[in-house]
Amino acid sequence: MIAVVSVPDMSLVRRATTEDAEEVLRLRQVMIDALPEGDSSTDWHADSLPALRVKLADADGDFAAFVVDHPDRPGALAALVVGTVDYRIGKAGNPRGLAGYVFSVATDPGARRRGYARACMDELLAWFREQGAGQVMLTASPEAEPLYAALGFAHKPDPTMILVL
Repeated sequence: MIAVVSVPDMSLVRRATTEDAEEVLRLRQVMIDALPEGDSSTDWHADSLPALRVKLADADGDFAAFVVDHPDRPGALAALVVGTVDYRIGKAGNPRGLAGYVFSVATDPGARRRGYARACMDELLAWFREQGAGQVMLTASPEAEPLYAALGFAHKPDPTMILVL
């Protein structure tokens, strides 16, 4: 049996506002909790809210979040995608050096399999294009990889490393 997922009307997707900040953090925590090394602590939420509100208020900045309101819970969000545009020195394939980075893709557990994350991703990718980004990067969970592959993302053999300061 083939599962049929209806794609929501794109008008359901909207840019997140400062009023959404606590819900954005709630859905970010849903994503973090789903990671193998996820930390279920929410102690950081209060410290994160002021900066998040500033970013959400700056419609012309390098940060964007797109959301779908939860159809069954007024005031709650069903889905979220967040991205930033960074400048890196240009190169072949991206001479202007603008790169999009997707993070915090999350859907409320009670609103999954309705196409909300894909609809939000479509809006975020359109925003990246408007910003002039020449490429978009993300880290995919095994569960989300089919969505990203369907959108055209491919694995790259980049030996990424991290230093936590």
